[in-house]
Amino acid sequence: MISALNQLVDLVEEHLAEDLDVGGLARALGTTEYHLRRMFSSLAGMPLSEYVRRRRMTVAAADVVRGKGDLLSIAVRHGYGSSEAFGRAFRAVHGAGPGDVRRDGGPLRTQPQLRFRLTVEGSTPMDTRLIDRPAFRLVGHAARVPLIHQGVNPHIVRHIAALPQEEHLRLKALGDTEPEGLLQVSDDLDPDGREGGELTYLHGVALAHDTAVPDGLDSIEVPAGRWAVFRTSGPHPQALQTAWAATATEWFPSNPWRLRPGPSIVAILARTDDFSTATCDLWLPVEPA
Repeated sequence: MISALNQLVDLVEEHLAEDLDVGGLARALGTTEYHLRRMFSSLAGMPLSEYVRRRRMTVAAADVVRGKGDLLSIAVRHGYGSSEAFGRAFRAVHGAGPGDVRRDGGPLRTQPQLRFRLTVEGSTPMDTRLIDRPAFRLVGHAARVPLIHQGVNPHIVRHIAALPQEEHLRLKALGDTEPEGLLQVSDDLDPDGREGGELTYLHGVALAHDTAVPDGLDSIEVPAGRWAVFRTSGPHPQALQTAWAATATEWFPSNPWRLRPGPSIVAILARTDDFSTATCDLWLPVEPA
């Protein structure tokens, strides 16, 4: 995977002004575009699309400062159909328009070319199980919320708090298959994992595939497949978020598995009354790499 990510970075450099065929590269490397994008965003700390934009604007800024042609010619050379679109992208990266930078020589915010290296330190113990599960369904109350990588997501907190206490008890009684208990489900997430990008969050339980969905509840159909289940314990949600990040930095690069499309599921196994600490199982859908 580290080699694949470095080849992806090289592809970006070779085709900065063009649309990237990430799917074609993934197939040539024997992986999937979904997994490649997810691993890139997890390890680089930014979506692939954002990295491409920053690299384009870094190279374009050199042309602007050197005065290599008019701004429209520079815009076209770097893949933009108009000077207005180029100017918006340029300002978003550098904080100033290309005309200002040409006149003043800056400010410029340079994005260096990334290079991935694997350092396996084992700093995060990974208590992991691999489980084959038949098809099942997730049912509960769903909402579209923005993705927040660190700390508590207030949108999710409000969504759960809006449910009456008796509804939590009703949901918990409905569950009849693994993962057990009340679940935190994230689905329909952009593979780039952009901070602020939307996902579907479902507060609910797992039902066997042949169990009917009760009226008034949302549902997500989950096909049969294999899951990697990571046990986490400690301050919440920090311990869970640390383990989630470690799946990308340590577990996937060191194991012959890759992510497949599907929901990620958090099962709360035990927690303190104030939810400051918790023991959780993180379920991620996987397939052989």
